[in-house]
Amino acid sequence: MGFLVDLICTRCDRSHEKQKLWNLSACCEAPLFARYDLERASRSVDRADLPGREATMWRYEEVLPVERAAYRVSLGEGFTPLLRVDALGKRLGVPVLYVKDEGVNPTGSFKARGLSAAISRAVELGAVAVAIPSAGNAGGATAAYAARAGLTAHIFMPADAPEANMVECRQLGAQLTLVDGLITDCGRLVADRKAEEGWFDVSTLKEPYRVEGKKTMGYELAEQLGWALPDVVLYPTGGGTGLIGMWKAFDEMEAMGWIGSARPRMVAVQAAGCAPIVRAFETGAESAGFWEGAETVASGLRVPGAVGDFLMLNAIRESRGTAVAVTDGALLACVDEMASATGIFPAPEGAATLAGLKKLIEDGWISTEDRVVLFNTGTGLKYTETMAAADHADGG
Repeated sequence: MGFLVDLICTRCDRSHEKQKLWNLSACCEAPLFARYDLERASRSVDRADLPGREATMWRYEEVLPVERAAYRVSLGEGFTPLLRVDALGKRLGVPVLYVKDEGVNPTGSFKARGLSAAISRAVELGAVAVAIPSAGNAGGATAAYAARAGLTAHIFMPADAPEANMVECRQLGAQLTLVDGLITDCGRLVADRKAEEGWFDVSTLKEPYRVEGKKTMGYELAEQLGWALPDVVLYPTGGGTGLIGMWKAFDEMEAMGWIGSARPRMVAVQAAGCAPIVRAFETGAESAGFWEGAETVASGLRVPGAVGDFLMLNAIRESRGTAVAVTDGALLACVDEMASATGIFPAPEGAATLAGLKKLIEDGWISTEDRVVLFNTGTGLKYTETMAAADHADGG
């Protein structure tokens, strides 16, 4: 342990002291990234050592920010299955197709990774209470890891978020506040109250450590594919921490000599009713403007403004990737299609990647030779009322 060097501003590279609880950078009010001594880390661990380690994200402990293992707050998150889905791939004309199933994480979504890392480091640095705005799954994960750590959790959630997430937060002992509005409205409440209340804000990319947990998806992808990355990764994108984290992971692994310079083409998939990254990508903008009137049944994609917008756009462009928007009708149909073809019951956000794949195949952007990975970021079991409502609307 102990390879964390400092935190750097993602706008200007200014160093920030690692032993302080930071939110955004002091210089540019931008997201902070953890920086490691990767040369020393590579001497401490070889990728050949990994199969003998625990099958969680903590197998990559040298490139995670918790410096003392006693502060690690874990429920067994990470090292989720990467499943080859041949029947679906052949039907679509993409013979080498995988689904990375994050729905089997302890709290039912990929959010478990980020909140495990963030709350672990917050505990190590002395936090006693955390607060978060959440569309649903991040709130449940915050509640779970805060309970595990003995912290108080304050969660602000849109009143129309999935009921399963609300029940989850309450049962796990969190203080849940429902807000008539979007996740951005919830975020403003956290920002307004955190200083007075003594909360550490663990909002998406407004602290340095959730992205560190999420980046382990990139490490796992490389390890599970024999250290040869796929050609294309499709990722459902709201706040975008997972996409940003994987891009960071690829650079770290190359610096340690674990992979070469080849990178997947990164695809951000958004809902047509809330697609600020798609709009920014298509217009050549360096940042994404606020999306007015955001609306989609995929609650995790209903993020009208993301603090890490420029980081997402950088990763997409540097990878020669793209951004695509899909309708609610298309992503809901793909819940059924992915589930019946693969045995994976995806969240609507995860199913959006299949809808995005279909569009890109139709456009000729993805070929039969491409090795493609779809990320299902959560279990569909948390969205049963959404599925039931869609079935009812269709006359089912």
